[in-house]
Order: sequence, then C-alpha cells, then structure tokens
Amino acid sequence: MTQRHVLIVSPHFPPINAPDHQRVRMSLPYFAKCGWRATVLAVSPEYVEGKQDSMLLRTVPTTTRVIRTRALPAKRTRRLGVGNLGLRALPFLSRAGDRALSSEHFDLVFFSTTAFPVMVLGRRWLKRWRVPYVLDFQDPWLSDYHYQRTGSPPGGRFRYGLTQNLARWLEHYTLKRASHIISVSPAYPKTLQQRYQWLSADQFTVLPFGVAENDFELVKSLDVRQRVFDPQDGKRHWVYVGAGGAAMTTSIKPFFAALRKVRSNGGRQFDNLVVHFVGTDYAAGDRARETFKPLAAECGVADVVEEIPNRIPYLESLKCLIDAEALVVPGSDDPGYTASKIYPYIMANKPMLAIFHEDSSVVDVLRATKAGTLVTFKTKADFAGMAREIETNWFKSEFQQPPGIDRKALEPYLARELTRRQCAIFDRAINKGAFNLSFKDSR
Repeated sequence: MTQRHVLIVSPHFPPINAPDHQRVRMSLPYFAKCGWRATVLAVSPEYVEGKQDSMLLRTVPTTTRVIRTRALPAKRTRRLGVGNLGLRALPFLSRAGDRALSSEHFDLVFFSTTAFPVMVLGRRWLKRWRVPYVLDFQDPWLSDYHYQRTGSPPGGRFRYGLTQNLARWLEHYTLKRASHIISVSPAYPKTLQQRYQWLSADQFTVLPFGVAENDFELVKSLDVRQRVFDPQDGKRHWVYVGAGGAAMTTSIKPFFAALRKVRSNGGRQFDNLVVHFVGTDYAAGDRARETFKPLAAECGVADVVEEIPNRIPYLESLKCLIDAEALVVPGSDDPGYTASKIYPYIMANKPMLAIFHEDSSVVDVLRATKAGTLVTFKTKADFAGMAREIETNWFKSEFQQPPGIDRKALEPYLARELTRRQCAIFDRAINKGAFNLSFKDSR
C-alpha cells in the first residue's frame, strides 16, 4: 500500500525542549503503521529561544526527514517588540514549504505548534498547491484570559491589545479553509464555534497529547540521571515538573496552607520534606522567574520548597518523576486548561496529589485511571475547603504505596492509539479536501 505523505509544521522541534512539539514527537514512530510518512518543517535550533536538549533527538526515528529553516534573530526583533518565533520564522518557513511542495507530492499539511502565525501558511499552500491542511490547537490563539483573571496582560495592555487584534484577524483567516481542527481541550471547539458561526462540531476532534511508553523505556536504557535532588539522601522528595504562573495560585496555595497546618500541629514526619518545583517558567536563562517559592513564603513553608524556574532536559524530567517519593500536580484556574503533562505523571505510577478545576478534562482522566488523590475546585472561594481536603486526604492518609492505576483506562491516551486516531483524521481531511477543492480560494 502506498503511504500518504504529510508535511508537519513544527517550528519548535528537537533538540529544542518545548511542550508544543510533543504530539509530533510522540507520533512519529507510529505513522508508518498507520499508512503515513512524515516530513517535518522546523526552525534551526540556533534561531529558537529555548533550552536545547540533545537527548530528545534519540526519541525521533532516524528515518524522519526534517527540513530546517532560518528565522530573524530574536535579539534584533525584540528591539521592535517582536519575539514570537512564528513571526520571526514566517517568511523562511513559507519559502521552505514552497520548495518542498513544488518538488514532491504531499497529501496534507499539519500545523502542530503554539507559534500560531505560521498557520496562515495553510491558506497559501492550499491555494497554490491544492494541499489541504489540519490545525492543532494546543492553546487558545485568541484569548482574553489575562484581562479577565490577572488584569495585567504580558507586555502591557497596549502591546497585548495589538497582539490580540492581529490574532483575531489571522485566526479567522486561517480557520476559514481548514479541513479539520484538532484540540487538546474540549473547551476550545466550543469557544471557536461561538466565535465563528460557520464552524460546525464535525470539524473538530479533541485529542490530548497522551504519553509515549517508549520515553520511559529510553530513560531506563540510557541510564538517565537527574540532577535536581539525591533520592538517597534520606529526605522525602516530592516533585512537580511543569509550568507555573498566576494561573496556578488557586490550586497551590491550599496545598501550602495544609502543609503549614500539619507542620504546626506537630507533623514531624514532614520535617525532612522537600517539595521541588522544576521548569516553572518558559522564559529562557536569566529571564526565568520563580512563581511557586514566593507563594510558599506567603504561606510560611518556603523552607521546604525549592524551585528551579528554568526547564531541564525532558528525559531528566521523567527521571525526576521516577525518583520522587510523591508527585504534586497543581492545575490552572482556567477550566479549559488541559494539562498534557498529566499522562507522564500517571505513567510514573507514584503517589500523586492532583489539584484541578472541576471542569478540566484532566479530572475525568484521573478519575477513570484511578491515579492518585484528586482535589477539585470551582473558584478561589473554595480555598478553605480545599486546604482541609488536602490535609485529610493527602497529608494524613497512607499514600506511601503507588496507586492502583487502571491500565485499561490509560490505553486510549498512549501515543500509539492517539497516533492511530490522528491518522484517521488525516485520512478524512484529505478525502474532504479532494471534495472541496473545486472552490476558488480568495483572500
């Protein structure tokens, strides 16, 4: 059987350590079995702001063809207030895509990235090469979250307003001709259908990132070591690896409050506890800032909290989960937030405290897999009740043994199954694209 060919646009691609290439990275080993082969269009790592992780390349099949492009240097464009990789790389990705599409046959273009501006190339390539495209919404492109929740959007109101106005126009333009939209959260399709009445439910599929079992096997086979803590030093190490920020305040402060109360009531078993928060800021180098440690200080437990805001290598982060005594996973106060990191946490099979908004899709996953202790909330007003629940169900419970995870319930979230579903979407998209290509695309 002749394999179909997909051009995957993933500007942040290994060796860059970034969350938005995880779907692509985990799918690549399984495409061939689903009747597809992939060519990846990415930006050369020297033009990408972010930590490089050479070991991530070990997770990419050697047969995968990767086309690398340039981008405008961030040091120069930031003087003009532009740091977004999508904008910096757009003309280079456009030319590289033109060359690829003109020289060989592709059945589909798949945009899987949070560098949203590059998605506009789907319209260009559809018109010029008659190749349909599928979009992967891992985050909202257009969002009023910072206005509603924080009142102080990043970069200031004026700059943020300009960015959102551009996003509003580009999102409409790009979605208009998309063959299908994949979303990590069930909240995004609802929002987009409310915003654009011409979108229908059958144009969306909710598909989480899931987890690649191969990653855990690679940690073992490569004898990966983590440098965050010494698991043999006699201390109790609890770990969270992932993003922080103001959105996590509602979930993490009740944990700190419960910890303070337990310690003040004579909980001596927690005197040797260290709670590690790792990779909490997406900003690189010196621009990374602590977000959990200051909250711990407010609650009087800063002495047992250590935070490393810079990202660490991906396989090393998995090793942190494996080496930890227990895992603590705070969730966002945004009900549409889907924590893709939850699946490796479940796979690590450790005692786990997860604190999430009741309407987050993560809650259903945790309940189905029976992974750890789950505490949910609706608003900040739930603070006192959350703290009591954490104190009772976590600090005062016997959680030393790994949870009895329902492996069958985890199967739908494994990379091989999610890739199968992803390729089924690709198949439908090109069939739909062939049917719809009789229209004349206009700008």
